[in-house]
Amino acid sequence: MRHRCRVHKLGKPADQRKALLRSLSTQLIRHGRVTTTKARAKAVRSQVEKMITLAKDGSLASRRQALGYIYDKQLVHALFDQVSERYGDRNGGYTRIIRTIRRRGDNAEMAIIELT
Repeated sequence: MRHRCRVHKLGKPADQRKALLRSLSTQLIRHGRVTTTKARAKAVRSQVEKMITLAKDGSLASRRQALGYIYDKQLVHALFDQVSERYGDRNGGYTRIIRTIRRRGDNAEMAIIELT
């Protein structure tokens, strides 16, 4: 049972899981879409939506929190500049997960996560 367990463990220790989510979030913000497993896509969705919400706030404290999470400094500045016209009127739901065919090697459920 996983009742009341809010963290997606992804079969990794905490440090590796955090690094994986940070790198996936950075790549998703940079490229707009990432192909990964369904479980990882669901886990990274919440992190990316938090970063976009911070960018919508636009304060200095929000910018520093985003700089502490996203690996690329110029990417954070670009995110804070562009997010107001792209997501200004929306209250969440910034990402979309599209399921694709299963991976050939281990039959894992694959998905494409993209910014809408």
